[in-house]
Amino acid sequence: MRCVPPNFRQGGLCMAMRNGSLFKSVDWITIFIYLLLVIYGWFSVCGASYTYGETDFFDFDTRAGKQMVWIFCSFGLGFVLLMLEEKLYEMFAYILYGAVLFLLLITPFLAEDTKGSYSWIKFGPVSLQPAEFAKFATALAVAKYMSAYSFSMEKSRHFMTVVGMILLPMLLIVLQKETGSALVYLAFFLMLYREGMSGAFLFSGVCAVTYFVVGIRFSEVRMSETIPTSVGTFSVLLMILLFTAGMMWTYCERKKPVWNVLTVGLGATVSACLFAEFVIPFDLVWVQIGLCIGLVGYLLYLSLSERSKNYALIAVFTLGSAVFFYSGDLVFNKVLQPHQQVRIKVVLGMEEDLSGAGYNVNQSKIAIGSGGLTGKGFLNGTQTKLKYVPEQDTDFIFCTVGEEEGFLGAAAVLVLFMLLILRLIVLSERQTTVFGRVYGYSVVSIFFFHLFINIGMVLGLTPVIGIPLPFFSYGGSSLWGFTLLLFIFLRISAERKRV
Repeated sequence: MRCVPPNFRQGGLCMAMRNGSLFKSVDWITIFIYLLLVIYGWFSVCGASYTYGETDFFDFDTRAGKQMVWIFCSFGLGFVLLMLEEKLYEMFAYILYGAVLFLLLITPFLAEDTKGSYSWIKFGPVSLQPAEFAKFATALAVAKYMSAYSFSMEKSRHFMTVVGMILLPMLLIVLQKETGSALVYLAFFLMLYREGMSGAFLFSGVCAVTYFVVGIRFSEVRMSETIPTSVGTFSVLLMILLFTAGMMWTYCERKKPVWNVLTVGLGATVSACLFAEFVIPFDLVWVQIGLCIGLVGYLLYLSLSERSKNYALIAVFTLGSAVFFYSGDLVFNKVLQPHQQVRIKVVLGMEEDLSGAGYNVNQSKIAIGSGGLTGKGFLNGTQTKLKYVPEQDTDFIFCTVGEEEGFLGAAAVLVLFMLLILRLIVLSERQTTVFGRVYGYSVVSIFFFHLFINIGMVLGLTPVIGIPLPFFSYGGSSLWGFTLLLFIFLRISAERKRV
């Protein structure tokens, strides 16, 4: 009988017990939903990339065959992520973040021009997009920084550091001309709101979107034949005045200054409108700009006289709103490419362009609508088989689901995503560490943003910015990126149950 050293026996026993307890503590409900989405996604890729006469979906020369390889690789990746010690993710968070930033920095110099962007690095026959892997590294780094004992969301230095950690990879991705992938990082602000960020920041974000949409949508509409004032500019500046008054009412104790602002602001605006209409026509924007400047000065005066920083912060909001509006107009007309401008105009209803920028969305709507209630059946979609929808196996793959599976199939996909997101929220709330909770909500926010924007652009509700649908869109980079996000969190969550 061979003798086995006691330490070896104990080590092997501990390893077996650790692995056994790990598999018992992993959330199998989430993994089951993940498998359903991945399998459903593969069949969707088959349908979207299918051509008449093609019979072998497992041929590695086809899109379906290649996606199958990526899927099996993602299964292996998920298994490895679960086997690693949970402490490693927190230990190497900053190192991974730094490595990803360096990779993003050199990507434009290594990548070739791919439809106007420089974001794909080729490794022989394989191309990878580093921006997809930067999400999990950023989430880990932010979670580690926010889990520090001394961290406080109320400290400006700490909050600005977190914002900087989020915006830095976003900026590097913009330099690769991948605006869509960069906008995904705005999802982190949903996590920050959960962790105690003031609702004023989310309100400011909503205001910014409103300013941009209203300003661009009605920029060329004049108030009347006699008043040479843009309805878009007039409306935005008026909203700045009203939103400022609302913030004063919410965050300041005294209500009299609010009535002063509303009385002077609205009174001057109405008087200027009547004067321009019946006496001397002029651009009302100059009156509103003067009101904004006076409002900022009044807020600063109140801040100094009453020694209240809330008035100063509201003054920053007012000034920042005006600066954002005019800089946004400059960015739209001078920075965005013509095709990007047209996409936004199509979404806002300023142009149709059914043969140009609006072609993708129009064909996508036709494909989804033609599916009816139950769909045309697997591989029987006419719009997708005849390749009417560009990028139908990547960014617009949801239209394939709608055409082949109909309303019921599309609704089933949305229900699965809803269950996944709700399950991740439950797991995030159950975390016993700040690191686990912050990382969990980062994952939730990223999945939600991808789902909302992708489905929205397929239905024509949001601009076409080119981001994939998780686990459905063809491509290894996105599939691996989402697998990394999900399974790292599952490993962190499993440690909570084991402890």
